[in-house]
Amino acid sequence: MSICSHPGDTSVAGLRLAVVNWRDPWHPAAGGAERYAWQVARGLAGRGAHVRYVTSRAPGRHRRERVEDVELVRLGGRFTVYPLVLLWMLARRRSFDAVVDCQNGIPFFTPWALGRRVPVFCVIHHVHDAQFGVYFRSWRVWLAWLGRALEGPVSRWTYRRHAYVVVSPSTLRAVRERLAWTGPVYVVPNGIPRETGSFPVAPGEGGGTELVCVTRLVPHKRLDLLLDLAERIAERRPGLRVHVIGDGPEGPALAAEIAWRGLGGTVIAHGYVAEDAKAALVARADLHLSTSEGEGWGLSVIEAAALGVPTVARNVDGLRDAVRDGVTGWLTGPCERTDEAVERALKDLDDPSRRKEVAEACRAWAAEFAWSRTTDRMAALLAAAVRTGTSSTKDDRAHVVHRYGDEHPRVVEGPVRDELVALPHRTLRTATPTERLLGRAEPAAPPERRVRS
Repeated sequence: MSICSHPGDTSVAGLRLAVVNWRDPWHPAAGGAERYAWQVARGLAGRGAHVRYVTSRAPGRHRRERVEDVELVRLGGRFTVYPLVLLWMLARRRSFDAVVDCQNGIPFFTPWALGRRVPVFCVIHHVHDAQFGVYFRSWRVWLAWLGRALEGPVSRWTYRRHAYVVVSPSTLRAVRERLAWTGPVYVVPNGIPRETGSFPVAPGEGGGTELVCVTRLVPHKRLDLLLDLAERIAERRPGLRVHVIGDGPEGPALAAEIAWRGLGGTVIAHGYVAEDAKAALVARADLHLSTSEGEGWGLSVIEAAALGVPTVARNVDGLRDAVRDGVTGWLTGPCERTDEAVERALKDLDDPSRRKEVAEACRAWAAEFAWSRTTDRMAALLAAAVRTGTSSTKDDRAHVVHRYGDEHPRVVEGPVRDELVALPHRTLRTATPTERLLGRAEPAAPPERRVRS
């Protein structure tokens, strides 16, 4: 291992890291969690770390592969990947300086296979407790019970000496309230590619009302609500087009339901499309939609915002963080159906000046997020955790720290904050929720208070 021992240094060059995730981004069922894990892995490798991405093996994929300086290790299938990864890591327990363990409902429990001084960050996108009941019914209800036990009490015990990383304030609240996690939690949000926001297509260029929904076709995305709103709005707005982009196990059921409801000319299910084609469809839409019953964040919301397209979404976890209500989109009000919120938004956008104002706000909001910043924040946590020998902390709040000689104050948490606070000559205050999400101090922040060593 070759890493600078200077407190506050964010270099991960020479560190031996593992990023463990259920799937890789080339898996046919890959989604936002896979994009996050892969962007972090490739970003850390680009900063000089030795990174292994350990995951399951989809049919036709190589067991070993190197992509962008990341070594991919594929083991097992949907469920067998968990014990196989543990055995693989146990055999290499001295080969890692730190581990990023991604929990997609169930974590990998990597602390069982590692030494106590190997820091582990358990990444949680959203809490799955309610979703286990959606996916495992009838005779498989015992699997839902097992999933909740593994996500809750078993995870609490396993990671008690380590830390959780979440992608949004909603997930932070959920791990506290629904998983009863009392240990440290740090916020490292998603990013978007910087080139996303440059697609030169004007919204509504087709002349009629165009709506778009970018989503995985899975039960908790509530595509039935999307079809309900399409039926209602089509009655009032002839020529309406609702584009559904994405694939998943619910694809055949969605196609059958569109045909049964007679919505073939209104709802167009595109399935998987290339990034350029997806950007073109989103950029020309009046609105992006989400009918999901809960997210960790809302990556498609931010990607639409980067193209100047606002989102109408249900006021649920994750989406209420990604959508700034009334600024970059609209959240459903109490007892308000999604189609009613869509109509409210479309009337607002009928004013050209208001449409321009919302589009500019969307682009400005999206510009706050980039995968490079996500990796910077994860790298800082990893580097400090390796130096201190732990990912944990006694104070899991985020703080704004301004040391003499620093050009700008920093928003830090966990082992990064612990190192900086131990140094003399710093100004410290608790970060606001927005500062914690964005990872930077707000210009109009509350007055600072002096804390002396």
